[in-house]
Amino acid sequence: MKFVQTDYGNKKGILKFPDHFVNLAITVDDTGVVANADGKKIVPAGTILGGGVLADDTNLAVKATTTADVSDAEGVLFNDTDVTYGPASGALLIHGFVAIDKLPTVPTAEEVAALKQITFLK
Repeated sequence: MKFVQTDYGNKKGILKFPDHFVNLAITVDDTGVVANADGKKIVPAGTILGGGVLADDTNLAVKATTTADVSDAEGVLFNDTDVTYGPASGALLIHGFVAIDKLPTVPTAEEVAALKQITFLK
């Protein structure tokens, strides 16, 4: 895996209370991520992820899916993650208070229900 660090200047914070949270180290999958105008594949902070990473840390984290009123959501991506050159390291928020207005998309009711230790606030 090729590693290229990109500095985006100010980090986008998704937390409502930045002194109370828990993150896990994960690897974010690059499958299905579309390149932006600069040719970079960026998974934005605040993306709801799943993929079985809590049960097996060798799994790649992917965008959560919801079927039959059930979501496989396991956490929220803490920082923008560049997957231009393949799967990349990231941080998955599994406990904390998230500002819903800072997310790229509003989580579904099923995602909110699946993320029992995350509170979404306006």
